[in-house]
Amino acid sequence: MLPEDMLATFRDRAAGYDERNEFFTEDFEDLRAAGYLRLLVPEEFGGLGFSLADAAQAQRRLAAAAPSTALGVNMHHVIVGIARTLWQRGDDRARAIFDQVVAGEVFAFGISEAGNDSVLFDATTTADPVADGLSLRGTKIFTSLSPAWTRLLVHARRTDRDDDAPDALVFGILERGAEGIGIKQDWDALGMRASQSCTTVLDGAVLAPGRVLTEIPVGPSPDPVVWGIFGCFELLLASVYTGIADRAIEVAVEIVNKRRSHARGASYATDPDIRWHIAEAGILRDGVELQLRQLSSDMDSVGTDHEVQHGARWFILFSGLKHRSTETARQVVDLALRSSGGSQFRRGSELERLYRDVLAGMYHPSDNESVHAATAKSLLGPVQTD
Repeated sequence: MLPEDMLATFRDRAAGYDERNEFFTEDFEDLRAAGYLRLLVPEEFGGLGFSLADAAQAQRRLAAAAPSTALGVNMHHVIVGIARTLWQRGDDRARAIFDQVVAGEVFAFGISEAGNDSVLFDATTTADPVADGLSLRGTKIFTSLSPAWTRLLVHARRTDRDDDAPDALVFGILERGAEGIGIKQDWDALGMRASQSCTTVLDGAVLAPGRVLTEIPVGPSPDPVVWGIFGCFELLLASVYTGIADRAIEVAVEIVNKRRSHARGASYATDPDIRWHIAEAGILRDGVELQLRQLSSDMDSVGTDHEVQHGARWFILFSGLKHRSTETARQVVDLALRSSGGSQFRRGSELERLYRDVLAGMYHPSDNESVHAATAKSLLGPVQTD
């Protein structure tokens, strides 16, 4: 799927996309032509039939060449991954998504909202009944693939229930070009610039009944759609940042082998301190790699005779993997920079760009604070107040 010459081309383009703050148009068209957007669609629906473990490996390789390209495409794969997890459970809701992907539709992720630290489990966007569905009003941030998506997964809060019924969250798919959808050209970020994750404003956009995926009470839920969103997002995100760590180590090794110490008259590859930095980077990366492989394999087992039963721990495992992978990738890039000399501090070096790109990991859900709060609650129970 990703031959070395294609990845080399993507790597050559990445610096220019970053410098110009430009969407990865050529990369996207090359990936589309190769069938990469159909990666997770089962073969019987016209896709390539990759498992989540396969897709995680592919995204890791793509991220090592072009992090922003991988992060942008990731959001499409997340939506198709949700459909795959539904299909594994025998859920017919998957078919509509598979059919649309095979027909050429491009999916994006419109969940994040400024100030909404509940993320999937609540929404500031509202959904009010109208004659032809639900009218959505709110603002979604970090909508990757903004120039290219044709279908957008969104969620919103319904408050139109009877007094005795709790508010509900509705999840569904909007079509690009529909009335009430506005896309701001406001992406000018520190890193992951080519992802073009612009703000999306919903001002009366109508979610038709046939486009609703699920409706659940506000709050944490084992609903299979929510489970699929959470799991696929965290798993594939971890893959992208592990790919950044892979590339940082590779670049650092190349540089260290070429640099020579004037004082010692020898390659920096023989310096014990430099060797320690490179070794520590490799040790950190290898630990996340094994976790990534195991959890993706566990997800692929759902609906099979050998399904792994994590129960309520699934969400903690998903968020923990994302947290460890993004934090580890930051440490690895830092170690690579420490090993590679001051020339990498200049604008335009690959490590300089990787350093900026890897910082985005701290902002993706689940963030550092929510991971620790959820894990503490699972181990210690809720905080007791007087």
